Amino acid sequence: KGYWQARKHCPLLGLPSVSMMPPSGLVLSDSMTFTQRWPERGWALLQLLLVASFSQAEGQVCRLRGDPENPQLSKDGDIILGGIFSFHSSWKDRQDTYTNKPLPLECTSLNFRDFQFAQAMLFAIEEINNSTDLLPGISLGYKMYDTCGSMARSVRVALALANGNEAVSAPSEAPCTRLSQVQAIMGDTSSSPCMAIATVIGPFHIPQISHFATCACLSDKTKYPSFLRTIPSDYYQSRALAQLVKHFGWTWVGAIRTNDDYGNNGMATFTETAQQLGICLEYSVSFFRTDPPNKIQKIIDIIKASTSKVIVAFLSHMDMDVLIHVLSQHNLAGYQWVGSEGWIIDSKTAEMDKHHILDGAIGLAIPKAHVSGLREFILDVKQSASSAEHQRECTGHEDVSSVQNSFTDMSLMPIFNNVYKGVYAVAHALHSILVCNGTCNHKMIHFTTKEGDEVYFNENGDPPAKYEIINWQPTEHGIVDFVTVGLYDASLPADKQLIMLLMQVPVSVCSEKCPPGTRKVLQKGKPVCCYDCIRCAEGEISNITDSITCVRCQPEFWSNERRDDCVKKEAEFLSFEEIMGALLTAASLFGTCMTAVVAFIFFRYRKTPIVRANNSELSFLLLFSLTLCFLCSLTFIGRPSEWSCMLRHTAFGITFVLCISCVLGKTMVVLMAFKASLPGSNVMKWFGPTQQRLSVLAFTLIQVVICILWLTISPPFPFKNFKEIKDKIILECALGSTVGFWAVLGYIGLLASFCFILAFLARKLPDNFNEAKFITFSMLIFCAVWITFIPAYVSSPGKFSVAVEIFAILASSFGLLICIFIPKCYIILLKPEKNTKKNIMGKGAPK
Repeated sequence: KGYWQARKHCPLLGLPSVSMMPPSGLVLSDSMTFTQRWPERGWALLQLLLVASFSQAEGQVCRLRGDPENPQLSKDGDIILGGIFSFHSSWKDRQDTYTNKPLPLECTSLNFRDFQFAQAMLFAIEEINNSTDLLPGISLGYKMYDTCGSMARSVRVALALANGNEAVSAPSEAPCTRLSQVQAIMGDTSSSPCMAIATVIGPFHIPQISHFATCACLSDKTKYPSFLRTIPSDYYQSRALAQLVKHFGWTWVGAIRTNDDYGNNGMATFTETAQQLGICLEYSVSFFRTDPPNKIQKIIDIIKASTSKVIVAFLSHMDMDVLIHVLSQHNLAGYQWVGSEGWIIDSKTAEMDKHHILDGAIGLAIPKAHVSGLREFILDVKQSASSAEHQRECTGHEDVSSVQNSFTDMSLMPIFNNVYKGVYAVAHALHSILVCNGTCNHKMIHFTTKEGDEVYFNENGDPPAKYEIINWQPTEHGIVDFVTVGLYDASLPADKQLIMLLMQVPVSVCSEKCPPGTRKVLQKGKPVCCYDCIRCAEGEISNITDSITCVRCQPEFWSNERRDDCVKKEAEFLSFEEIMGALLTAASLFGTCMTAVVAFIFFRYRKTPIVRANNSELSFLLLFSLTLCFLCSLTFIGRPSEWSCMLRHTAFGITFVLCISCVLGKTMVVLMAFKASLPGSNVMKWFGPTQQRLSVLAFTLIQVVICILWLTISPPFPFKNFKEIKDKIILECALGSTVGFWAVLGYIGLLASFCFILAFLARKLPDNFNEAKFITFSMLIFCAVWITFIPAYVSSPGKFSVAVEIFAILASSFGLLICIFIPKCYIILLKPEKNTKKNIMGKGAPK
């Protein structure tokens, strides 16, 4: 519920601390086995007995084993705060022989950065001691230790802060038990040392507050119950970096991380989030600043061989300083660097980048802050008199504010502010405990600094996550300017967390984006960001960039040429406007007119022998039916509708049966007339005009009945055919009942075949009487047309099947008209001398 709680849980009130240092000289090795010689085992046992007896002789006294750790900076006070910083960044290498006691670490490479952090802590303590509102009458003291960047030393000084430095502890009623030396510890600067320290002092519930340890693992309160920090967790930073990369459209990136808890945990979270956002890592490598040159060279080779142009660097500033030196040697410029807060605003790193390798780098930084009076306090440092004795060139009164170096650089003021807020958090917690009178068990610390910053911790001991997005912009003088180009606030809704100003950025993708009209197909054996763009198939579209699928259009729609939109299919039918429809219409009208002219000629010469030869009524009825045949072809042209679909097939069927019935009647009249001319024949009385009319009516009525049944049971209807032609809608008339359709055609074919047979039998009539021959030819044409029509009709697509049917109607109609009537018109108009009864009967002909 909180880390600043009541007395029984809070180390601020002085929980006992136990020293667990082993006795000097007693070293038990796990590798000892029973195969060792007995003298060795005996000697070890003797040593153990001697130590035990010596301890009993001493009484209840705790003795410090090993060298005491002394603070580099200290001051007495009513309440002591501990500080763990790396005043030096490394130490001298040495080879321990383990025959003599190892010497203490000899630290090298003065680290002004952590010294500034210590100064910020001193400034906050001094402010609090001078305050009348916060901890009145109570003075804060401090003990600050230098870890030299060593994790082992970090743990050692943490134990020193918890246990004290006295060589011997006086006897007491509770042996080896005392109050903790400090009530809270500020530091360390890095994540890995903080984890080690928190593991050691966590069981004692001594609060540890870090200003720069960002590893998300430190939020685990089961492992680190008393750890807090004033800098956001990398849980948020890693996700923010992934969103930043996604914002710029970089889907193909490389990654470098520090090989410690900070880098490994941060990069793991970045990788997980990046995969969720569709970002692929071409490579992910780790290194530490102490790695041998050949390992760093492998990293350089990987970068050179890569195709990605963006590198995400989750590095500490010390590792980045090493890496930038190697990158400069190989002149690896031209990459877009994306950095974590560990180095993105480090002015020392920018100064080292002499070859402008990192120009244009972008990354996350702690928001800018200002603590009034802190800069002056840090720069007001004076060398002590004892140190000045050893450095004759220093007097102890120098003014360092005019010096330009890393110590006077105040670019890390946001981190100074984190140290400042951490000290104030401890002070407010102490103040709350001292005034709460036992009623503040679950009270969380929440206060506002003098600059207006809100300070509080969530259930994981983390502050709210807010970052500035920094861009490295070189100036004319070669100095890098850290320009704020955006903000990230994790407390906002997901779609509003990242706010970016407009920037021009390079492109870094394994494959270019797939435009609309295409879909992504992964390249075999490569990451998901490497793909080919395949054009959508016909009838499918994709209207977004980087689509993974193509969507099929609705049946009435078809994909356009770019395959990015579905357009309504063009409706196809045989229309009057197109050339083929116009030609067929003209042929139909021409046939109708031609039939009308023949009818007029026959009507004009209706009393002539050639017209009256075999029932002129059948001739006029045949001409009428041919006119209907020519006209019914027009019902097949135009947009199909319910009435046109039902009319076209039934009208065609009935008119053609009427036509064939008339021809059949004329054929039978010819045969009967020939038979009647034979001696003793009385056939014509059985097939007179009345019987001829009745036969035509009967044959036609059968077709009418078939058509009525067809229309009643399952009539033809307009139908949209989507399958015949993919990109068009064929508007056609579905047959409804195919049995009805083929019954109509079959009946016509039956009558035509019967008529052809009768006409063929009459082919040997007298030569001058040519009626039967012409009927034979007409029926031969008729049958040939319709036999050819069936396969052509079935195989023709769309409107062409309709055109085939119209052509068959017109061809058979012209065949009947020309073969039966044109020869007679020729005799009537051009050979009137042959238009005599004697000539027609074959009894003579003028020469």
